[in-house]
Amino acid sequence: MSHRRLDGFLLMEGRKRLVFLSVGLAFLFCLLLIQFYRVQIIEGKKWQKKALAQHQLRVVEPCKRGTFYSNTSIREGHPETEVAFVVDVEKSHLFADIVSIPEIHRSEVVAKISQIFALNAQDKAKIAEQFKKQSRSRKLILWMDLSKRKEVEKWWFPFAKQHKIARNALFFVGDFKRSYPYGKMLGQILHTVRDDRDPKTHEHIPTGGLELSLHSYLQGKDGKRVFLRSPRNPLDFGTVVTPPEDGADVYLTINHYLQEMCEDEIAKAVEKAKAKNGWAIMMEPHTGEILAWAQYPFFEPASYRTYFNDPALQKRAEIKGIIEPFEPGSTMKPLTMAICLKANEELKKQGKPPLFSPTEKIATSNGFFPGRSKPIKDTRVHHYLNMYMALQKSSNIYMARVVQRVIERLGDDWYRNALQEVFGFGLKTGIELPSESIGLLPSPHKKHPNGAIQWSKPTPYSIAFGHNILVSSMQMLRAYSVLANGGHDVQPYLIKKIVKTHRDGSKEILVDAEVKKKAIAQKSLLDPTSLKEVLKGMMYVTKPGGGATRADIFGYTEAGKTATSEKIVGGTYSKKDHISTFIGFAPAHDPRFVLMVVVDEPEYRYIPGVGKNQYGGTCAAPAFCDIGKKALQYLGVEPDDPYGFPPGDPRRDTSKAVWVKEAADLQELYDSWNK
Repeated sequence: MSHRRLDGFLLMEGRKRLVFLSVGLAFLFCLLLIQFYRVQIIEGKKWQKKALAQHQLRVVEPCKRGTFYSNTSIREGHPETEVAFVVDVEKSHLFADIVSIPEIHRSEVVAKISQIFALNAQDKAKIAEQFKKQSRSRKLILWMDLSKRKEVEKWWFPFAKQHKIARNALFFVGDFKRSYPYGKMLGQILHTVRDDRDPKTHEHIPTGGLELSLHSYLQGKDGKRVFLRSPRNPLDFGTVVTPPEDGADVYLTINHYLQEMCEDEIAKAVEKAKAKNGWAIMMEPHTGEILAWAQYPFFEPASYRTYFNDPALQKRAEIKGIIEPFEPGSTMKPLTMAICLKANEELKKQGKPPLFSPTEKIATSNGFFPGRSKPIKDTRVHHYLNMYMALQKSSNIYMARVVQRVIERLGDDWYRNALQEVFGFGLKTGIELPSESIGLLPSPHKKHPNGAIQWSKPTPYSIAFGHNILVSSMQMLRAYSVLANGGHDVQPYLIKKIVKTHRDGSKEILVDAEVKKKAIAQKSLLDPTSLKEVLKGMMYVTKPGGGATRADIFGYTEAGKTATSEKIVGGTYSKKDHISTFIGFAPAHDPRFVLMVVVDEPEYRYIPGVGKNQYGGTCAAPAFCDIGKKALQYLGVEPDDPYGFPPGDPRRDTSKAVWVKEAADLQELYDSWNK
């Protein structure tokens, strides 16, 4: 081949190679561009996150949960001050960036942490297990206070510097923990939040009570803080990128002084009666404010794990006043009389004669009623009674006899509807707590789960004296408040207001009870004139001849009623298991509170010189007296019966004392009717 042809061939081959090389380089460049686009654009956020993870740590900047405050303005002339039932206090959690701590030093770190916090062998092993994981954030110690945090820093900073470890390989995350200045006070009503958080939302997990029902107001919103991983950055170095938003504060209707009184006295009453448990609830009858709500045995929110991990203690966390309905027994009798007097008014509107008169002499020795195979009985035989005597002596037969007239004249539906429309039986009161029971108000048109008809022919006679109906303590408080306030509707409530404080310091009222009360039309449910007659009968109960003389608040007037209800055990009424109560209000004609005291399963025994321990007049009435006297004095209520003191007291003057002469006159009339 000639040199010219050879040179041409080589030139062509060179050009081909150059083209292939150029195309290859262009292809590789395109691949590089595609990879760059994929990494920087499509997967940019993922790689950015990984890169930042090598240098940054994002942690939660916690918010403060809302505070519960006492009702300190309850005493007239006293300004509202902020007294907290529960507050959030600042704590810290200790975390470790395991990757940043060389393996050779990990055992020494574990040993020192265990020493500082005095960990047992089991807890030390748990810490050691954390250091076996290749993690940038492992939780080691929870809820440490400032002194322990300083102790860790004092050891760790020199140690990290000596071994050239990043100072924030151990780091703290701030948090807030519920603290209870008054300890157990109001425990069942407030409840608490668990130490751990919801793993998805990082929100608190309430255990019950107001913490649960008001969770959306109390919770707030957590913020975000960024830590830089560097040997020069200390444990608490970081930048808040999203500030937290604290929860709203709750101002309760409950007053801490009245609460303490109730807790002290109900504890004494339960212990003295050797009962299973008990509770005392105080309510302002005109407004519906719950002033105190005590339950014994107590539940301590700070030690909630102890209660929930022990089946024997779990029941102590329940709110008995709303979740455990019971037969009201004789406390139903004043309500029965109010309904019967309302029936008189209904008949008057129809131009018909009344059913009865409070002073009417009614035969009560015969306890047989339609539909009943057994007669209704009283604790002793009464041949004749009027309404005042019937309330004072707590006659079952009298109540049933008058209700029999109601049924004959107005019918079952009228009677049943009146119980619900006036007193709210069979309905929730609307109190701001979870799991409120509606109880059971039988209906003529419904059946029980076992197929039995709820309302049979004898049902209204049983309801008349508090059997065959289930009520909660809160329902009874509302019902007695209607008696106490002159017959007006009232709704119980615990929340005066809920206030949100914004970051700029401004305050926003989210819930205002005053607005809520104005929105509820306070309709009249009962005639005030008729209620005065019921009130007279209730005032005889605490005077000589009545069943609750131990409820008499010396120096003041009061009206109320006892009950001793047999509990159903194994499907039948127990003769030894009772729920004993006293509910009343004081002063009688201008009441500052309605108070219900319940003693659950007092010991079945006879107390020499006193009487049967299980009676409401024996175990519940004295607590009403003791709480009532202290409460009236605290509220600054002047005595309205300044001569009504016991024998031997120099202030006693039976000629001037309220209701002493009336009680003696009633007893004289009773004796003449029942010779």
